[in-house]
Amino acid sequence: MLELARGPHSELAWTLLAALALAMVLLRFRPTLERPVYLNTLYLFLAGLAGQIVGLVLGALAFSAAAGWVESLFRIVAAIALIRLGGLALFRVFLPAVGRAPPRIVEDLVVLVAYVVYGFAKLRGAGVDLSSLVTTSAILTAVIAFAMQDTLGNLLGGLSIQLDNTVQIGDWIRLDEHTSGKVVDIRWRSTLIETRNWETVVIPNSLIMKGRVAILGKREGRPVQWRRSISFMVDPRVPPARVMATVNEEMRDLPINNVAQTPAPVTVMTGFEHGNLNYQLRYWLTELLEDEVTDSMVRVHLFASLQRAGIRVGEEQRTVHAISRDEAHADAVRRREINRRLEMLRGVDLFSVLSETEMAEVAERLQYAPFARGDIVTKQGNVAHWLYIIMFGEAEVRYEPGQAPAQLVGTLRPGQFFGEMALLTGDARTATVVAKTDLECYRLDRASFQGLLLARPEIAEGMSKVISSRKPDLERVREQFASQPGLASVEQRDLLSRIRRFFGLRR
Repeated sequence: MLELARGPHSELAWTLLAALALAMVLLRFRPTLERPVYLNTLYLFLAGLAGQIVGLVLGALAFSAAAGWVESLFRIVAAIALIRLGGLALFRVFLPAVGRAPPRIVEDLVVLVAYVVYGFAKLRGAGVDLSSLVTTSAILTAVIAFAMQDTLGNLLGGLSIQLDNTVQIGDWIRLDEHTSGKVVDIRWRSTLIETRNWETVVIPNSLIMKGRVAILGKREGRPVQWRRSISFMVDPRVPPARVMATVNEEMRDLPINNVAQTPAPVTVMTGFEHGNLNYQLRYWLTELLEDEVTDSMVRVHLFASLQRAGIRVGEEQRTVHAISRDEAHADAVRRREINRRLEMLRGVDLFSVLSETEMAEVAERLQYAPFARGDIVTKQGNVAHWLYIIMFGEAEVRYEPGQAPAQLVGTLRPGQFFGEMALLTGDARTATVVAKTDLECYRLDRASFQGLLLARPEIAEGMSKVISSRKPDLERVREQFASQPGLASVEQRDLLSRIRRFFGLRR
């Protein structure tokens, strides 16, 4: 045996040392989960080595024909295993160590080419003419390529995916409404994705290349986060501005696991359905695996926020006039609204001179008037018909001095009112009021106000004192433009006498 080892077959020892060294490197520097792959390849090499030794033994026993066949066969087995170990060590240890880790499919291609080169070398060593072999096999190759076009399409698709990084391992992708998951491996023929339901879906690579694939939560230069939408409905009697402002304020300051702070959650109105207003709360999910759990937590917080604000989630609206219970419910809703208006009026100094009965009468006559951001509520120079009281939002008062740009006089907030001068004296509007945000107002018409003053003329005196005590910001702005050509100065008149004269009240 020593003589055989020192003879032409001494390469067995060297190949054994090389295989053991490569296997040791792989077992030392690669993850434990990959260990079975390396050990199985090493076992295959050892089997090929053992077969060659058997062939040598058969040759020594004068079984030369059998020895040649056995030795050649197991030499090929050992060579295949050694090439595989070399490829694994090169692409999974040495190249990553220098910062160049190519895609896995490139590793497979290089190992395949090494197999082919080794095969051609063996054929050439056996005396086969390779040129004639290539010529005679051209037709056979074309037939095989035609028959395997789907397989080749998947192969080339997998190569393209890995080379241009169209889809990478770790990406979350969606193929259709029912198929989405995390990419865990890209192979020759297929791409594997793991779904949230603990399913592994095998997708042919050609399908990814031909079809439309959405990579979830991926945007250039941004962290991985995916926008989610939570739909809900609210009764149309609750103004959209209040719903959106309430939900946005609550959700933006609320820390919820897997919900991004930037961009902040936002609420939008998406339509009308079954007598309700449809809304969507949109937030950005940072952990795509936890989509349904996070949706559930967001819904819980959303529902609690709406309840705290006294906003009920809408149900399908149906009107049945024959049921008396509906009338009782409508009456309860009306009384609740009147109480809300009374509470608001008590905080308005203009109505502080009214008794509770008179204030209740005013509350009955108020009309709800919502405005969207940017709407013009009153226009300077127009005839006045309404007194406005702000319930929600902010409005800007602007003075428009002819050809000059509009001048900001001030900002009105909930509980404040405007339009009282024009309503009480009959003058045209002296300023323009624009909704700075979405705005909820109640308005009182001139006829209702006139009836109240005719019943109690002394109310006019109390109201004139309240109005006169207000900061004359508008007057100061108007005085700044009074000295300019074409602008007349504003005459000071007795407010109380103007109110009495306009409404026909006795002195």
